[in-house]
Amino acid sequence: MAANAVKRLVPLFDRILIKKADPITQTKGGIMIPETSRGKMLKGTVIAVGPGSRNTQGEHVPPTVKVGDNVLLPEFGGTKVEFDENSEYHLFRETDILAKVEE
Repeated sequence: MAANAVKRLVPLFDRILIKKADPITQTKGGIMIPETSRGKMLKGTVIAVGPGSRNTQGEHVPPTVKVGDNVLLPEFGGTKVEFDENSEYHLFRETDILAKVEE
């Protein structure tokens, strides 16, 4: 059901729906990292993109990211969106996203 809800959610203007990456719970050596010591996850994947914004002349400015892009996020900000207890997404403005991660 959550997958259908995400497909129906269309961000407006320059907003972007992002699913944050899961935090690392275990080191390469196999040591489990406690929840209190895990850092905030600052990377995510773009799930949905709005149509874009308008500049001061009223011209349409398309977004620079597309669905599937990996992005670097600020530590704070965004609006949390929950469809069920297992899935958590965040809405950010395009100007809040720090960078696109090329892999």
